[in-house]
Amino acid sequence: MPFRKIINDPVYGFIAIDDELVFEIIAHPYYQRLRRIHQMAMAHLVYPGAVHTRLLHSLGAYHLMSSALNELKSKGADISKEEEKAAKIAILLHDIGHGPFSHALENVLVEDVHHEQISLDIMKELNKQFNGELQTTLDIFTGKHPKKFLNQLISGQLDVDRMDYLTRDSFFTGVSEGVIGYDRILKMLTIHNGELMVEEKGIYSIEKFLVARRLMYWQVYLHKTVLCAEQMLKQVIKRAKYINAITPPPLKSFINQSHHKATLEEFCNIDDHDVLAAIKTWSTHEDKVLSFLCNGIINRQLLKVEYFASPIDNNIITKKITEAAGKMNLSKEDASWLILTGEAASSTYNFEDENIHILFKNGSVKDISEVDNALINQNLKGKIKKYYICYLR
Repeated sequence: MPFRKIINDPVYGFIAIDDELVFEIIAHPYYQRLRRIHQMAMAHLVYPGAVHTRLLHSLGAYHLMSSALNELKSKGADISKEEEKAAKIAILLHDIGHGPFSHALENVLVEDVHHEQISLDIMKELNKQFNGELQTTLDIFTGKHPKKFLNQLISGQLDVDRMDYLTRDSFFTGVSEGVIGYDRILKMLTIHNGELMVEEKGIYSIEKFLVARRLMYWQVYLHKTVLCAEQMLKQVIKRAKYINAITPPPLKSFINQSHHKATLEEFCNIDDHDVLAAIKTWSTHEDKVLSFLCNGIINRQLLKVEYFASPIDNNIITKKITEAAGKMNLSKEDASWLILTGEAASSTYNFEDENIHILFKNGSVKDISEVDNALINQNLKGKIKKYYICYLR
């Protein structure tokens, strides 16, 4: 009797797991940790329904990968059973290297290391534990596999990762602007000259997908209150490291860094709960800056935030620091920890990265930006930037 398990997903209905190795990977503690990591970090402070997890997202991306591979095979694409399984495992594990609160604390808890590198390190470790059965997965994930389109399904401007997070994040936030026709896009996928492309009939669905992504970034991911909460969360970790705040394990290795350099095993043992527990503990810390930031996150008493079209004037920053020092009875140096500035940027379509190619009925290929009457065109080249300042109310 063939192996089969089903998972009930609120977005797609039933997701089928039809391979024992895939099920064993899902059951592994490294993967189960994703249950305890928010997909959208602090977005639930603005959109209360946005409490879904990295595990839900990766299962959804796995489901879309299964659909995409079935569609491509039905059109004659040469995909072996081993390659199909490896691609499914690759998308299942593509985000396994995310730490607590996903992107919000990237490069803060573990400095100068991108989550994709940690994902790769964890995949290599799992490959050892599963006796080399993930080697093809590693080749696909790193782009070393000869069939380029398999990697493009995992990491590209039209990958199943983006298709799921837009669909899922839209569903859980209730922001309908993020709704995309993922099922139609999957039906329009094809392979030409070894690369992933979209049939001519799918042009409008792709344009809708790109516009939806742009709207979701500015309405949800870079919503000014979400951005402020995530900057405060980063500042909590930075301040705790700076003053060497007493931290219980397993987070201790990442805050009290004189302790010892954290291992991969220790990284796979930390999640949102450890950070939240530490924040609750630090909320009564004698350091005014740390306790203020922690209480702000716990009770949603956030700094005031404003977006500007140009970089924040230094005179404004100095003024806000002086005001914060007076209100909180802090030195200007300490008060500067409560004034946060930076830039937020998003592009509708990244012209420098790998492009989305449209395959026409006559066999010609054009970039999505070059089709007649293109909605996504050169006028959208480059990133839209906004500059922000968060300061004491």
